[in-house]
Amino acid sequence: MNDAAPWIDPELVAAGKLLQENGLVAPDRTVAPLSEVRAAQDRVGAFLGEGSLPLKRERDLQLPGPHGQVPCRLYLPDNVARPACLIYAHGGGFMQGSLDSWDHFLRDLVRQSGVAALSVDYKLSPEHRFPKAFEETVAMIRLAAREGDGLGIDPARLAVGGDSAGANLALAAALALRDSGEKALKFLLLIYGVYSTDSDSPSWQRFGQGAGLSQTQMRWIWETYLENPAQMRDWRAAPILADLKGLPPAHLIVGSLDPLLDDSNRLAAALDQAGIENALTVYQGINHGFIRYGRLIGTARRAVAECAAALNGALGG
Repeated sequence: MNDAAPWIDPELVAAGKLLQENGLVAPDRTVAPLSEVRAAQDRVGAFLGEGSLPLKRERDLQLPGPHGQVPCRLYLPDNVARPACLIYAHGGGFMQGSLDSWDHFLRDLVRQSGVAALSVDYKLSPEHRFPKAFEETVAMIRLAAREGDGLGIDPARLAVGGDSAGANLALAAALALRDSGEKALKFLLLIYGVYSTDSDSPSWQRFGQGAGLSQTQMRWIWETYLENPAQMRDWRAAPILADLKGLPPAHLIVGSLDPLLDDSNRLAAALDQAGIENALTVYQGINHGFIRYGRLIGTARRAVAECAAALNGALGG
């Protein structure tokens, strides 16, 4: 392994300092009360989203799922009739994250791609453990395919995506739909996802030791999300364990300093092996969670633009 100090994007350093100066430092989720952890992330999300303007057509929905109503937010691009739609699962370790905190990122993605987005506020652990979030993600894709005309989208042009834990849910949901023979999904947008339950890979050992996403936090996340240790080998929790043949094309992104870097590299290799069209972009000098930092970090803006271009190319704006 190369032990030289990795290059860090100066804008990432500056963003970290700015958050600290504004008191926007998330408490350690393994010890702080969950309500404090969630509130802190929402404050960070509000700061990152300052100045974000709503789309002309965005609205909150309560959609029926397998475990009750699922709050969702639908973003429709301006001046596009019956757009394709991305069903999106936010990150947050399966136990935090909200519609509001991902608003600004999804607005930017929709504006630049011409593709609608349905943001899914799936049920969080530990109040609702595996596989509820997975089942709700599957259900929202099926609902979009079944009732897309009523939502103002084209139900024949759907993608599923997410970041971090949300990318896990997106990939697992795509596998479930493939296994049931459903053909609605045309594309996967997978942003620095956790695709395995392995927290000991070289990238975890190198980048998962300090602040940010750590090995200790990831192990705690799995303990909080799963009902029992046997589920660590369940493909719905660790979708990289599944046979990946028959999936739609995928666009993967990850930062070079992300503890989950190896997960993305392994998934891209496994998709290659399965004959699935895919592209992986590794953004240099950037760590986990950067996609919502477009207001502060140029690399994040570039990543959003490239994700939007991939969506548009696969689904048409």
